Amino acid sequence: MNALSNQFLSIQQVQDQYQSQKIKTGQLKNTSSTSFLDILAEKSAALCENGELKFSKHAASRLQNRNIDLTDGQLKRLAEGTSKAGEKGIKESLVLVDDVAFIVNIKNNTVITAMTKDETEQNIFTNIDGAVIM
Repeated sequence: MNALSNQFLSIQQVQDQYQSQKIKTGQLKNTSSTSFLDILAEKSAALCENGELKFSKHAASRLQNRNIDLTDGQLKRLAEGTSKAGEKGIKESLVLVDDVAFIVNIKNNTVITAMTKDETEQNIFTNIDGAVIM
């Protein structure tokens, strides 16, 4: 395995390493069509599936104080939106589900706060680097 002049591996070399590991363990099904983006998406999805979406104390308090009751369908869409944000490389995301806005820390898979559309002050959200509308 050759490293580039700056001592970092190329994307192709990383992909080859990943595929070699998958072949050895029998997990790789079709090596000819696996792209780096496929690998990245697979890893991101696995992280979100393994780690259940959490709510911070602040977010749980906001949901309770604002009488926001989430259905199973809404929770599933919130988790899907969080996963999509992670796939796009977003770190702090606004996820809109119906009339509820959530700020989610993608790295920690944690909802930081929640508010209804009517409560958003001037419709301004700060400290986010992406938004997902579900």
